[in-house]
Amino acid sequence: MPKRFVVAASEFTDLPRFPVGFELAEALTAAARELHGTGTPDDTMHTAVTLAVRLLPDAEHADISEIQRGGRLRSLAWTDETVRFAAEPRQGGHGGHTPHPDWERLWTTPVVRTDDSEADGGGNALSGLGLRSALSLRLRADRRRLTVLTAYARKPQAFDEDATRIGRLFTAHVSLALDSATVREQLTEAMRTRDLIGQATGILMERLDIDAAGAFESLVKASQRENVKLRDLARRIVDANSGTGGRGVTER
Repeated sequence: MPKRFVVAASEFTDLPRFPVGFELAEALTAAARELHGTGTPDDTMHTAVTLAVRLLPDAEHADISEIQRGGRLRSLAWTDETVRFAAEPRQGGHGGHTPHPDWERLWTTPVVRTDDSEADGGGNALSGLGLRSALSLRLRADRRRLTVLTAYARKPQAFDEDATRIGRLFTAHVSLALDSATVREQLTEAMRTRDLIGQATGILMERLDIDAAGAFESLVKASQRENVKLRDLARRIVDANSGTGGRGVTER
Protein backbone atom coordinates (compact mmCIF):
# COMPACT_ATOMS: atom_id res chain seq x y z
CA MET A 1 0.00 0.00 0.00
CA PRO A 2 1.42 3.42 -0.90
CA LYS A 3 2.53 5.48 2.05
CA ARG A 4 0.07 8.21 2.99
CA PHE A 5 1.68 11.55 3.79
CA VAL A 6 -0.14 13.34 6.57
CA VAL A 7 0.88 16.70 8.00
CA ALA A 8 -1.00 17.90 11.05
CA ALA A 9 -2.64 21.27 10.50
CA SER A 10 -1.46 22.33 13.97
CA GLU A 11 2.12 22.26 12.68
CA PHE A 12 1.33 25.25 10.46
CA THR A 13 0.22 27.73 13.08
CA ASP A 14 0.98 30.71 10.86
CA LEU A 15 -0.89 29.35 7.84
CA PRO A 16 -4.62 29.25 7.06
CA ARG A 17 -6.40 26.56 9.03
CA PHE A 18 -7.08 23.30 7.19
CA PRO A 19 -8.89 20.14 8.32
CA VAL A 20 -6.69 17.90 10.46
CA GLY A 21 -4.77 15.37 8.36
CA PHE A 22 -4.61 17.18 5.02
CA GLU A 23 -2.53 15.57 2.29
CA LEU A 24 0.98 16.32 1.13
CA ALA A 25 -0.20 18.27 -1.92
CA GLU A 26 -2.22 20.58 0.29
CA ALA A 27 0.68 20.94 2.72
CA LEU A 28 2.99 21.92 -0.13
CA THR A 29 0.43 24.39 -1.44
CA ALA A 30 0.19 26.02 1.99
CA ALA A 31 3.98 26.10 2.27
CA ALA A 32 4.30 27.64 -1.21
CA ARG A 33 1.88 30.41 -0.24
CA GLU A 34 3.98 31.25 2.80
CA LEU A 35 7.22 31.14 0.82
CA HIS A 36 5.87 33.48 -1.88
CA GLY A 37 4.57 35.82 0.79
CA THR A 38 8.08 36.65 1.98
CA GLY A 39 9.60 40.01 1.11
CA THR A 40 13.31 39.31 0.64
CA PRO A 41 15.56 36.34 -0.23
CA ASP A 42 16.70 36.20 3.42
CA ASP A 43 13.10 35.99 4.59
CA THR A 44 12.42 33.27 2.03
CA MET A 45 15.35 31.17 3.21
CA HIS A 46 14.48 31.52 6.90
CA THR A 47 10.88 30.53 6.15
CA ALA A 48 12.10 27.59 4.06
CA VAL A 49 14.19 26.01 6.82
CA THR A 50 11.30 26.25 9.27
CA LEU A 51 8.90 24.64 6.80
CA ALA A 52 11.44 21.93 5.92
CA VAL A 53 11.39 20.62 9.48
CA ARG A 54 7.58 20.59 9.46
CA LEU A 55 7.23 18.89 6.08
CA LEU A 56 10.06 16.34 5.93
CA PRO A 57 9.45 13.14 7.92
CA ASP A 58 11.91 12.75 10.85
CA ALA A 59 13.63 16.10 10.18
CA GLU A 60 14.70 17.81 13.43
CA HIS A 61 16.81 20.69 12.12
CA ALA A 62 17.44 22.40 8.78
CA ASP A 63 19.70 24.99 7.28
CA ILE A 64 20.54 26.60 3.96
CA SER A 65 24.22 26.92 3.11
CA GLU A 66 26.36 28.30 0.33
CA ILE A 67 29.12 25.98 -0.81
CA GLN A 68 31.95 27.46 -2.86
CA ARG A 69 34.53 25.73 -5.00
CA GLY A 70 37.43 24.65 -2.84
CA GLY A 71 35.35 23.69 0.17
CA ARG A 72 34.44 27.05 1.70
CA LEU A 73 30.99 26.93 3.29
CA ARG A 74 28.75 29.61 4.75
CA SER A 75 25.43 29.23 6.58
CA LEU A 76 22.68 31.52 5.24
CA ALA A 77 19.65 30.40 7.31
CA TRP A 78 19.08 27.89 10.09
CA THR A 79 16.35 26.64 12.40
CA ASP A 80 18.44 26.79 15.58
CA GLU A 81 21.96 27.11 16.95
CA THR A 82 22.54 23.35 16.71
CA VAL A 83 22.91 23.58 12.95
CA ARG A 84 23.99 27.19 12.58
CA PHE A 85 27.55 26.06 11.89
CA ALA A 86 26.81 22.47 10.89
CA ALA A 87 28.04 23.07 7.35
CA GLU A 88 31.03 25.17 8.31
CA PRO A 89 34.50 23.75 9.06
CA ARG A 90 35.89 24.51 12.48
CA GLN A 91 39.59 25.14 12.86
CA GLY A 92 41.76 24.49 15.91
CA GLY A 93 40.78 23.65 19.46
CA HIS A 94 39.51 20.28 20.59
CA GLY A 95 37.46 18.16 18.24
CA GLY A 96 37.96 20.29 15.15
CA HIS A 97 35.66 19.37 12.27
CA THR A 98 36.00 19.22 8.52
CA PRO A 99 33.06 19.36 6.10
CA HIS A 100 31.39 16.03 5.49
CA PRO A 101 32.78 14.54 2.24
CA ASP A 102 29.29 13.69 0.95
CA TRP A 103 28.63 17.38 0.29
CA GLU A 104 31.22 17.44 -2.51
CA ARG A 105 28.86 15.26 -4.56
CA LEU A 106 26.35 18.12 -4.75
CA TRP A 107 28.38 19.60 -7.61
CA THR A 108 27.28 16.70 -9.82
CA THR A 109 23.97 15.56 -8.33
CA PRO A 110 20.97 17.57 -7.03
CA VAL A 111 20.42 15.39 -3.94
CA VAL A 112 22.83 13.83 -1.45
CA ARG A 113 21.67 11.67 1.42
CA THR A 114 23.90 10.87 4.39
CA ASP A 115 22.55 7.76 6.14
CA ASP A 116 25.03 7.71 9.02
CA SER A 117 27.71 10.34 9.61
CA GLU A 118 29.53 7.97 11.98
CA ALA A 119 29.78 5.12 9.48
CA ASP A 120 33.41 5.95 8.68
CA GLY A 121 34.44 6.74 12.22
CA GLY A 122 32.91 10.22 12.44
CA GLY A 123 35.23 13.17 12.88
CA ASN A 124 33.21 15.42 10.58
CA ALA A 125 30.91 18.39 11.09
CA LEU A 126 27.78 16.24 11.38
CA SER A 127 28.99 13.59 13.80
CA GLY A 128 30.62 16.26 15.94
CA LEU A 129 27.19 17.80 16.50
CA GLY A 130 25.46 14.49 17.12
CA LEU A 131 23.68 14.58 13.75
CA ARG A 132 23.65 11.14 12.18
CA SER A 133 21.48 11.71 9.09
CA ALA A 134 21.31 14.50 6.53
CA LEU A 135 19.31 15.14 3.38
CA SER A 136 20.92 17.83 1.21
CA LEU A 137 19.00 19.28 -1.73
CA ARG A 138 20.48 21.72 -4.22
CA LEU A 139 18.56 24.99 -4.65
CA ARG A 140 20.89 26.96 -6.93
CA ALA A 141 24.10 26.26 -8.77
CA ASP A 142 26.65 28.04 -10.93
CA ARG A 143 30.31 27.44 -11.69
CA ARG A 144 31.53 28.92 -8.42
CA ARG A 145 28.93 28.16 -5.76
CA LEU A 146 25.97 26.05 -4.71
CA THR A 147 23.04 26.97 -2.50
CA VAL A 148 21.82 23.91 -0.60
CA LEU A 149 18.97 23.17 1.79
CA THR A 150 19.82 20.41 4.28
CA ALA A 151 17.57 18.64 6.77
CA TYR A 152 19.18 16.84 9.73
CA ALA A 153 18.22 14.13 12.21
CA ARG A 154 19.94 12.63 15.22
CA LYS A 155 19.10 9.04 14.33
CA PRO A 156 20.83 7.16 11.49
CA GLN A 157 19.01 6.38 8.22
CA ALA A 158 16.29 8.89 9.03
CA PHE A 159 15.59 9.94 5.44
CA ASP A 160 14.30 7.36 3.01
CA GLU A 161 13.18 7.59 -0.62
CA ASP A 162 9.82 9.04 0.41
CA ALA A 163 11.50 11.83 2.36
CA THR A 164 13.77 12.48 -0.61
CA ARG A 165 10.80 12.80 -2.97
CA ILE A 166 9.06 15.22 -0.59
CA GLY A 167 12.28 17.17 -0.26
CA ARG A 168 12.65 17.53 -4.02
CA LEU A 169 9.06 18.72 -4.40
CA PHE A 170 9.51 21.20 -1.56
CA THR A 171 12.82 22.59 -2.81
CA ALA A 172 11.26 23.16 -6.25
CA HIS A 173 8.83 25.54 -4.51
CA VAL A 174 11.67 27.09 -2.49
CA SER A 175 13.75 27.70 -5.61
CA LEU A 176 10.85 29.42 -7.38
CA ALA A 177 10.08 31.58 -4.35
CA LEU A 178 13.75 32.44 -3.89
CA ASP A 179 14.11 33.45 -7.54
CA SER A 180 10.96 35.57 -7.29
CA ALA A 181 12.15 37.30 -4.11
CA THR A 182 15.56 37.93 -5.68
CA VAL A 183 14.02 39.55 -8.76
CA ARG A 184 11.78 41.74 -6.59
CA GLU A 185 14.77 42.82 -4.52
CA GLN A 186 16.82 43.58 -7.64
CA LEU A 187 13.99 45.62 -9.16
CA THR A 188 13.56 47.55 -5.94
CA GLU A 189 17.29 48.25 -5.79
CA ALA A 190 17.28 49.27 -9.45
CA MET A 191 14.48 51.77 -8.80
CA ARG A 192 16.31 53.18 -5.80
CA THR A 193 19.55 53.39 -7.76
CA ARG A 194 17.82 55.10 -10.68
CA ASP A 195 16.33 57.72 -8.37
CA LEU A 196 19.68 58.23 -6.65
CA ILE A 197 21.56 58.63 -9.93
CA GLY A 198 18.87 61.00 -11.15
CA GLN A 199 19.31 63.19 -8.07
CA ALA A 200 23.10 63.18 -8.48
CA THR A 201 22.77 64.07 -12.16
CA GLY A 202 20.51 67.00 -11.30
CA ILE A 203 23.00 68.26 -8.73
CA LEU A 204 25.85 68.10 -11.26
CA MET A 205 23.76 69.88 -13.91
CA GLU A 206 23.28 72.79 -11.54
CA ARG A 207 26.79 72.75 -10.10
CA LEU A 208 28.68 72.43 -13.40
CA ASP A 209 26.12 74.24 -15.58
CA ILE A 210 25.82 71.36 -18.04
CA ASP A 211 22.96 69.38 -19.56
CA ALA A 212 21.70 65.96 -18.37
CA ALA A 213 23.84 63.99 -20.84
CA GLY A 214 26.98 65.86 -19.81
CA ALA A 215 26.21 65.42 -16.12
CA PHE A 216 25.70 61.70 -16.49
CA GLU A 217 28.90 61.37 -18.53
CA SER A 218 30.78 63.26 -15.82
CA LEU A 219 29.35 60.90 -13.22
CA VAL A 220 30.38 57.82 -15.20
CA LYS A 221 33.92 59.13 -15.77
CA ALA A 222 34.34 59.91 -12.08
CA SER A 223 33.08 56.44 -11.20
CA GLN A 224 35.67 54.86 -13.49
CA ARG A 225 38.46 57.18 -12.36
CA GLU A 226 37.88 56.53 -8.67
CA ASN A 227 36.96 52.85 -9.16
CA VAL A 228 33.71 53.38 -7.28
CA LYS A 229 30.32 51.92 -8.19
CA LEU A 230 28.06 54.45 -9.89
CA ARG A 231 25.36 54.18 -7.23
CA ASP A 232 27.89 54.68 -4.42
CA LEU A 233 29.32 57.77 -6.09
CA ALA A 234 25.80 59.11 -6.68
CA ARG A 235 24.97 58.56 -3.01
CA ARG A 236 28.14 60.43 -2.03
CA ILE A 237 27.15 63.41 -4.19
CA VAL A 238 23.58 63.48 -2.85
CA ASP A 239 24.81 63.19 0.75
CA ALA A 240 27.38 65.95 0.22
CA ASN A 241 24.73 68.20 -1.30
CA SER A 242 22.41 67.63 1.64
CA GLY A 243 25.20 68.43 4.11
CA THR A 244 25.71 64.90 5.48
CA GLY A 245 29.36 64.77 4.39
CA GLY A 246 31.32 63.07 1.64
CA ARG A 247 33.04 64.26 -1.53
CA GLY A 248 31.33 65.12 -4.76
CA VAL A 249 32.40 65.42 -8.38
CA THR A 250 33.96 68.79 -9.07
CA GLU A 251 35.60 68.23 -12.44
CA ARG A 252 34.32 67.17 -15.82
